[in-house]
Amino acid sequence: MSRISNIFFWVPNTITALNLVCGSLSVFFAVDGQLGWASVFIFAAALFDFCDGFSARLLKAYSTIGKELDSLADMVSFGLAPAAIVFTMLELTLFGKNQPIQEIEAHWSQWIVLFTCLIIPVAGAFRLAKFNTDDRQSEQFLGMPIPANAIFFASLGLILELGTNAAIVPVILNKYTLLSATFVCSFLMVSELPMFSLKFKNLKLKDNSIRFFFLGTTVLMLIFLQIYALPLIIIWYVLLSVITYLTGKK
Repeated sequence: MSRISNIFFWVPNTITALNLVCGSLSVFFAVDGQLGWASVFIFAAALFDFCDGFSARLLKAYSTIGKELDSLADMVSFGLAPAAIVFTMLELTLFGKNQPIQEIEAHWSQWIVLFTCLIIPVAGAFRLAKFNTDDRQSEQFLGMPIPANAIFFASLGLILELGTNAAIVPVILNKYTLLSATFVCSFLMVSELPMFSLKFKNLKLKDNSIRFFFLGTTVLMLIFLQIYALPLIIIWYVLLSVITYLTGKK
């Protein structure tokens, strides 16, 4: 391998490592009750996750190590980190405060509720393993991509920290809301539901009508709803994927 090829090899892997660092920081901040920072680092991890794949394609720096490293980083950033955010939100819901886990005084049923968040990384692990061994997902996804799962929960944390609408807080910090979201997102990750990819092979409208439509509506939602649009965008992505599947459009 030439020196330049060796440098190209390390570019996407370094970006993937930054994804992993951001995911790890998100976990640290989440267990400390800093949901805003935990959410920001998940969004940063998602940006690095996009950039590592883009750089690998641009530089033609594909490798088995890079593929495995990417999955391991995604497991932390988009599996464990959102679970840590949900754990803290459930803490706030049940006890009204964030505290060290060894100081939590809870009934056994409350412990079950708290540790329900672990379904997220388990489903995420199955999702990643399936993606790595399934050759049917070259042009579309089967099941919700694990970054979308993380962005959904990160957006809830961000709304709690930065949102100004007090009426939204009890909706998010609700045991049934959080448990329902956990089960639904986990199910979607391991499901066989076809979901469109946002990767553009060209810029032709005919070949990318769904992608352009989704991006256009996403921009409008962000303009009018601002931070409150973030979880709705993920829900819209799932619904649009279902509509696309049922109508047979691409």
